[in-house]
Amino acid sequence: MAGTTRTDIEMTRSFGLGGAALLAAMVLGSGCTKRVEAEPEARSATGEVADYYPLAIGNKWTYQLNGRADRSVTVEILKEEEGYFHDNQGGQFSVDAYGLRDPKRYLLRAPLRTGQAWTNVVSVSSTERYQIVQAGGACDTPAGTFPSCIEVEGRNRVDAKVTLINTMTFAPGVGMVRLETAAETANQQRIPQTRLELVSYELKGGASSKGSPPAAR
Repeated sequence: MAGTTRTDIEMTRSFGLGGAALLAAMVLGSGCTKRVEAEPEARSATGEVADYYPLAIGNKWTYQLNGRADRSVTVEILKEEEGYFHDNQGGQFSVDAYGLRDPKRYLLRAPLRTGQAWTNVVSVSSTERYQIVQAGGACDTPAGTFPSCIEVEGRNRVDAKVTLINTMTFAPGVGMVRLETAAETANQQRIPQTRLELVSYELKGGASSKGSPPAAR
């Protein structure tokens, strides 16, 4: 299993989990697989971009790392400052007329349909390419099964041999329910790195799910 790189850490930190995802990148798993039920391809999703990552002070999500109940991380929005909501892991997020973003990149952009693609130039030497690979499908996690999800794939080519891939799944009214990272080799072999899945969440307005809480450490 390959180790993490600076680019891997930079990409992973941006996807809604800040330093928590950095921790996940250091706990490399094996045999990471999706648990999404096979179903007919859904071409579009309902609702607005803001529905897929609720931003409000006090919103909280707990994730399980690599399928291990004894490894978890909680992300909580602590404040709003200069147009961005800041979480306890260093993440900064906002929703504007184009989509969900952090200070460097768009993580989700309208229209919310399969095939929608965009590019983020995050530095002189780093370009990230994103695409909605599925819109409207269901996603199964320890926190429950969520319908009408959007799955986004972000790709960053490190060199001629390796491309780093982050796959995020967002559920309407909940937020990010799964994050997977992988390294893709030149022959298109994907080597799983990490997987984070939603265990529970508490949102402003009373929406919550306790799911299957992680075991005490």
